[in-house]
Amino acid sequence: MVARPDHFLVEGENGSVRRRSPRWFRRLRTRRALRSSVVHGPNYFLPAHADTGVITVHDLSVFRHPEMHPRARIEAFERLFQSSLSRASHVITDTETVRRELIDTLSLSPKIVSAIPLGVEPSYRARAADELAPQLRKWGLEPGRYGISVAALEPRKKTAELVLAWSRLPHDVRDRFPLVLAGAPGWSNESLHEKIAAAQSEGWLKHLGYVPEEALPQLYSGARLFIYPSIYEGFGLPPLEAMASGTPVIVANRSCLPEVCGDAGFYVDPDDLDGFTNAIHKGLLDEEWHSGAVRRGLRRAQLYRWDRCVKETVTVYKQVLS
Repeated sequence: MVARPDHFLVEGENGSVRRRSPRWFRRLRTRRALRSSVVHGPNYFLPAHADTGVITVHDLSVFRHPEMHPRARIEAFERLFQSSLSRASHVITDTETVRRELIDTLSLSPKIVSAIPLGVEPSYRARAADELAPQLRKWGLEPGRYGISVAALEPRKKTAELVLAWSRLPHDVRDRFPLVLAGAPGWSNESLHEKIAAAQSEGWLKHLGYVPEEALPQLYSGARLFIYPSIYEGFGLPPLEAMASGTPVIVANRSCLPEVCGDAGFYVDPDDLDGFTNAIHKGLLDEEWHSGAVRRGLRRAQLYRWDRCVKETVTVYKQVLS
């Protein structure tokens, strides 16, 4: 057998000789490295060549709400998730809520599942109006004069219900506090886009679309109120970022949001239109509630630190190695 210039001849255990490419050697080195290391799949899946390791499962929405996900995502989970889960020595979740769901739904041993909360970046902080004004002016906004929701336009975020609830506010309140929507385009939202377009034409809604991450701290801090009516989350980082920014939050009374927001959240059923609208009205106009919610939110956000997340994750690695 004659090897190509960029290939190598490798003798097998039975004396056979095979031609191998440089890519084959790179894959071999990768497999050996994976077998001798703690491999962490931070987004549900382990690499195919990893015999074992740690995976982070952020939520079980694909299983609990498959109707709210694109078919391609569901198919990817069907192919890859069970394989990763069967090889994982330990599983990390972002909240105790999802930890219990994972144990109950997939019959995992509680000993191999740990809840490790996420953290808030220092850039999310309360800011003075004069610091916020230049950036907000680019979007046609004024500090303290708008409500905001940051979420992809997908069904489980309940943005359509938010727009409908806001439309029922008194006209003078809507004029004083327009609703701002920021986030990725999402899916299954044709009728929602029609409602957004109608609201924008009436002047009480601004749809910013995707906003770069570096601009979000100012957008959060400048809002009078943050609203997050999602019916299912694995953690709910946007409400936490809003609280750290000194902005009160209204969130759905579902999944892990009560666990994360604690006594700082104003909880609503997003399908209860009257209750949702009344909560928004109170959140915008009740000064006593507003000032108390700001204090509670700042205090709550201080509990969530990235250094804690890193420390507890390293503890899991050590447990796997031992």
